[in-house]
This record gives sequence, C-alpha cells and structure tokens, in this order.
Amino acid sequence: MLIALSVFSLSAMAQEKTDKKAKWEKMRSNAPIMTNGIGMSFQNFDGLNHRIAGFPQYKGLNNRMYTLTAGSMHVMNNFVSQMSITGGSGLTGNPNEKSSTLRSIGGGIDLGYDVIPSKSVMLYPLVGIGGETFHAIYYRDVSTVEFDAVANSTTVQNSIRKTKFVNSAFTYRLGLGMSFASPKDMGSIGIQAGYVSGFHDEKWKSAEYQNLANAPHDIIKRFSVSLIFSGGKKWHR
Repeated sequence: MLIALSVFSLSAMAQEKTDKKAKWEKMRSNAPIMTNGIGMSFQNFDGLNHRIAGFPQYKGLNNRMYTLTAGSMHVMNNFVSQMSITGGSGLTGNPNEKSSTLRSIGGGIDLGYDVIPSKSVMLYPLVGIGGETFHAIYYRDVSTVEFDAVANSTTVQNSIRKTKFVNSAFTYRLGLGMSFASPKDMGSIGIQAGYVSGFHDEKWKSAEYQNLANAPHDIIKRFSVSLIFSGGKKWHR
C-alpha cells in the first residue's frame, strides 16, 4: 500500500510539472515577438519649403531621414498584428552654420495577413492607423557674431537661436513586409516598406504648438523602408 501511494504521488507530481511546462510553452508561444528596425524615410513638405525659400537666412529641408523603430509583432493562424514607435532624424543640422534638419516621432498599430504558408518565410501586407509629429529646425550662420554682442544684448541672443516649426497629424498606414526565420537562434530578419499619410493637410505651428496666422499647410506623408530584426521565438501559426 505504501509503495502504491508513493508511485501515485510521484506520478501526480510529474503530471503537474508537465502541465505547468505545457502551460508555460503555450503562454510563450502566444507572447508578442519583440522587433527592432533601422531604415530611411522620404518626405517633402512643399508648403513649408516654398515659404522658407523667401528667407535667405534659412536653408531648405532635406527630404531624407534616417529612422529607428522599436515594437512588437504577433502572428497567429497567419494573421499578423504589430505595434511600433519610429523616430527619425535628417542628421543634417549644424548649429554653427546656415543649415536645417528634420526630426520626427510617430507610432501606429497595423494588421495584416501572411500569404505564404511557410515556417521559414513570411510575406504580409499591412494596413493600420497611427500618428506622426515632425519638427523642422533651422539654424543661422553665427560665424560673424561676437561674444560680447551676445552677452550684452537679448536681441542678438534671440537672433542666433534656432527656429523650429511643428506639424502633427493622425495617419493611415499601408505597408508590405517580408521576413526570414533563423533555424538556429529562433530570430528573424526581414524588410518592411510602407507609406504613411495624414487624412488632410495641417498648419505648421510654433515650437510651442501655437497656431500662427497665415501659416503654410502641408499634408504629412512619407515613404519608408526598414530592415527589421526580431528574436525570442518562432512564429506561431
């Protein structure tokens, strides 16, 4: 009797351990995949550029930015969902020279479907919504400004400060992604291309988000391409 009870107890403990492991594996398989990306985006703000062209102390914006993306992806029965935050910078501004740069921050939620039934390759169109904010920053040439003049005059101090305008909008997002799974570390590498656009044009505002009279209008829209890295587990189908 004692032996039978011992065997039963050990079997119950083993089953409990197996059940806990299975539960953990199920939770892990349903968890999001963390993603990171690096890429470029291209945008053109005609309204702002046309207005700034009338001020010789400023240099026009470059239409290219470099981007970093962080987010998560979930794949279940070939349906794909992802959330991401993207920061961008033109990396062109120099505070000591006549120059300009463009910076942005944005995020969104996308839904898609994997059209390739494979454990090692994904090809998925995406559609989603989000929001974007762009900062257009302009620097003046300060090479001839004297130290004493800056120290003595608030007017000179203000004249050498950067000038910044801001534009924000809710956006819709269209994209296409392709990923290749690694058989060794359970991660993946892929590429995503996308188009992001506001629903209508928005006024450029001051750095403090103040409305300005007779401000130029632009619609936020950009094309982007990014290299996407993910790790932690394989896709769950």
